[in-house]
Amino acid sequence: MSTQIPTEPATDTPVADRAGILLVDDMEENLLALEAVLASLNVPLVRARSGEEAMRALRRERFALVLLDVRMPGMDGFDTAAGIKRLDQAKDVPIIFLTGSDPDSGFTFRGYATGAADFIPKPFDPWVLRAKVTVFLELHRKNRQLEALLARDNVQLAEMARRLAAIESMLDRSGPVGHGGGSGSDGAGAAGGEGEGRDDGDADTLRGVGELAALRDHVAGLDNILRELRRGRSLQP
Repeated sequence: MSTQIPTEPATDTPVADRAGILLVDDMEENLLALEAVLASLNVPLVRARSGEEAMRALRRERFALVLLDVRMPGMDGFDTAAGIKRLDQAKDVPIIFLTGSDPDSGFTFRGYATGAADFIPKPFDPWVLRAKVTVFLELHRKNRQLEALLARDNVQLAEMARRLAAIESMLDRSGPVGHGGGSGSDGAGAAGGEGEGRDDGDADTLRGVGELAALRDHVAGLDNILRELRRGRSLQP
C-alpha cells in the first residue's frame, strides 16, 4: 500500500496545486534516497514498491510527476509507463525513468516510446535530480494556473452569453411603446377607450422603466465581466 510522506506545504503555493510526486522503486534504500533528496521541495511524496501499486496510486490521486525505476520484478518500468499512459487521469503526467548508469540506445528508445519525459542514471546526482524535478513541478503549477484561468473564462463567457440573450429578448419585446391605447376609428371608440388607453400607457411606461433598469444592469454586468477578463489576461504568467 502506498505511504504518503508528510511534508510541510510550500508557503507560496495553494494546497490545491500541490500535486505530489510518485516514487516507484522496489528497493527500500532507493526510496529512502529519493525522499531525502526531494523532501525540501515541500510537496507530497508517495511511495510505490511495484508497477501494480503505482497504477493503484495513480487511479486514486493526482500527481505532478512520476519517478519510475526501470528494472523491477514482475511489471517493469516500461510496462508500468505504458499502463500509466492508458489511464485517462494520468496519461499526461510526465515520467522520469531511473535507469542503470549506462543504458544502450535501444533501451533509451524504448523508454521514450513508452512515454518517458527524461532519464536519470543511477546512482543519481542529488542536485541534478532536484533541479529536474523542480522544472517539472513548475510546469505542472503553470498548467494548473492555465486550467483555472480557462475554467474561470468559460464561466464568465457563459454569463456574458446569458446577459446578451436577455438584452436581445428585451429589445425584441420592446417595439413601439405607449401608442396602442387612444387610436379608435370613431368618437365612441375614442371616448370609450380613454381611461383604458391611459391605463395601458401607464403600464407601458412602467414596463419601459423596468426594462430600462434591467438593461442597464445587464450592460453593467457585461462591463464587469470584460474588466475581469482583461485583468485575468494581464495576470497570466
